[in-house]
Amino acid sequence: MSSEIVDVHAEGEGHGEHETMTRKKIWNVFFVLLGITTVEFIIALYLVPKGIMPGHIANPVYIVLTLFKAFYIVAYFMHLKFEKMGLVLAIIVPILFIIGLILVLTNESHHWIDLRG
Repeated sequence: MSSEIVDVHAEGEGHGEHETMTRKKIWNVFFVLLGITTVEFIIALYLVPKGIMPGHIANPVYIVLTLFKAFYIVAYFMHLKFEKMGLVLAIIVPILFIIGLILVLTNESHHWIDLRG
């Protein structure tokens, strides 16, 4: 029975939870991360200093690009892309609650500032 499992993985079918990273996938992820980092450097070292992109637009762009990089790192190198949905939800749901808490607290802080003024 264990030989069947080994044969399936040896054939490279590895769907779902047991999918592994091949060299090609690793290089693809590397080049995606390199491309995102290159865009960040171009923005930081050329577009913002030359005044082509204002800082108030560059900052949200940095955040989005950093989130994409974080996704690729977590999904591929920490293997969460290949895990079961329960584990992924165990990470995503708390993050959504934290974001909601931050939004609620930000709204509440403005209320208290208005009361003091």
